[in-house]
Amino acid sequence: MHPHVDPSTAMYVLSALLGGIALASACGLRAFLPLLALSLAARAGLVHLSARAGWIAGDPALWTFAVATVLELAADKIPIVDHVLDAVATVVRPAAAAVAGWAALGTVDPRLAAMAAVVLGGGALGVHVLKAKARLGSTALTLGHANPLLSIGEDIAAAALSAVAFLAPLLVLVLLAAVLLWLLAPRRGAR
Repeated sequence: MHPHVDPSTAMYVLSALLGGIALASACGLRAFLPLLALSLAARAGLVHLSARAGWIAGDPALWTFAVATVLELAADKIPIVDHVLDAVATVVRPAAAAVAGWAALGTVDPRLAAMAAVVLGGGALGVHVLKAKARLGSTALTLGHANPLLSIGEDIAAAALSAVAFLAPLLVLVLLAAVLLWLLAPRRGAR
């Protein structure tokens, strides 16, 4: 995704793929914040978009993503509205991840970008479902009082993943390894 690296090199492909994974994961938490970050990164020259994805860096997309981000962040802090938002986001977040993945890999190979869009959209759906389950658990345990705090944590995670996508995509490998180790680690009390 780095604009100063030849798109045909393995390092560029790896960087674009890891950046796409980070963006898709962020989209699983927030649909529009990662797209806003992608738009801003493209405008700042941190990422090179294919001609077909160039609209993402345009003024209409930037303003749309900015307004949608503010609305999404605010609505997610309101109990009950957050659950309605999660229901709608079941479709919107994977679609946003697909767009982000397609844009991130569009300069590498259009076929790879299309495949990545489908896979990353599915990955974002998985992140979204886990987040929604955690939110339901929080609602059951705290009657929704902890949900705004969880929402702030999700905002921070989505922003951090979006930043990593553009500034340090190789860090995604470290994060993926840490999550994998955590998932594979034996649990106390588990047989």
